[in-house]
Amino acid sequence: MDINTLLEPYKTAGVNLGLERIHGLLAKLGNPQAKVPYIHVGGTNGKGSVCAYLSSVLAEAGYKVGRYTSPHLIDWQERVWLNNHFIDNHDLMAVLQQVTAIAKADSADRPTLFEVFTAAVWLYFAQAEVDIAVMEVGLGGRLDATNVPEPCLLSIITSLSREHWQVLGPTVVHIAREKVGILKAARPVFLGHIPAEAQPVFRERIAELHCPDYWIDPAVATEKNGQLWANWQGFEYPLALLGNFQLQNSALAIAALQELQQQGWDKLTPEIIQRGMAKATWPGRLQWVDYNGQKILLDGAHNPAAAKALANYTHHLVDHSDHYLPTITWVMGMLSTKEHDQIFRHLLRPGDRLLLVPVPDHDSGDLPGLERLAWQTMPELSKVKVFDDCFTALENLEKTEEHSKKLTVLCGSLYLVGYFLKKLQSSQ
Repeated sequence: MDINTLLEPYKTAGVNLGLERIHGLLAKLGNPQAKVPYIHVGGTNGKGSVCAYLSSVLAEAGYKVGRYTSPHLIDWQERVWLNNHFIDNHDLMAVLQQVTAIAKADSADRPTLFEVFTAAVWLYFAQAEVDIAVMEVGLGGRLDATNVPEPCLLSIITSLSREHWQVLGPTVVHIAREKVGILKAARPVFLGHIPAEAQPVFRERIAELHCPDYWIDPAVATEKNGQLWANWQGFEYPLALLGNFQLQNSALAIAALQELQQQGWDKLTPEIIQRGMAKATWPGRLQWVDYNGQKILLDGAHNPAAAKALANYTHHLVDHSDHYLPTITWVMGMLSTKEHDQIFRHLLRPGDRLLLVPVPDHDSGDLPGLERLAWQTMPELSKVKVFDDCFTALENLEKTEEHSKKLTVLCGSLYLVGYFLKKLQSSQ
């Protein structure tokens, strides 16, 4: 039996937020989460990057570090890391079988797939006796399966914008009420970019729980020996991940690491932090790959804020490059639930080409409808065309010297990026 087969009975539960089922599962497992000191990372965008920085530095310091993120790009193992390596497939199956043996897959109130998987992750980290775990919120925060009370060392809210509004609520204030649910009494919280209208929600909850709060400004970009570095409050460190938004994400990580140092994690010296930051990796986010002799940029860009961040990077790249022409070829697939018009507004510029593709095995947006919307959003596009697969779209690109100078970006969904990478991996 493989992991997909094992988890299949729990997929039908869908998204069903709540803590009763996960707490019941964990209790039957002996509450393994109580043995795992952890950092809780929530927010709209930037969670994965912050988790990557934190786990890289903590592992560099010699701590045994667990990391849990979602979704995966290719395989389930990608969600669970131990000291910057994916969990072994045999180990993952072992803990999943322990959880599914006690989970009621045939009951009306059966746990969701995410709850089963999260319970298995807590169990694995406890059995591995990790020193610390870095846990990324799956959806929202308040009712997310990662949200257990103890022993949380600190919380991080990376950013806040409108996302998953069908589940979390229609405005950033509604969404803030869900995100703020990961704060723990008297535990420090580090906050990135929070819109002004949502800040009162956080300040009220911070006051109620007596949380030391730190509102973190982005670092300042610098250069050292031809490499990109950053400076946050006088501390300099290398930036291994791409994009201006990493100035905010990395500053949050540095601030949290300095707090851990104050809490007694004394292996976190400045030199260790610098070395660990330099080794951070986060696949599928502003990732360059070679495909048929051409460099292609991959990014999820699955919500308006992420699309804006991608636009800032790509537009600056083509506008200040001696190599690239100013227009971009977008190979894009999006889920039906996303805010397509806003994503288009951020990304598309006059003269760009848009090749629309489905997101395999997921509820893709209606492609003819997206084609019409793209023309309405940016009438000056040079081309919009629908393809039945991202590889078909890429093969359609002209093999000319002029095209080689055009930036090609595959984006719109992490599931699409994962599909691309898996196929690319299997063909090599």
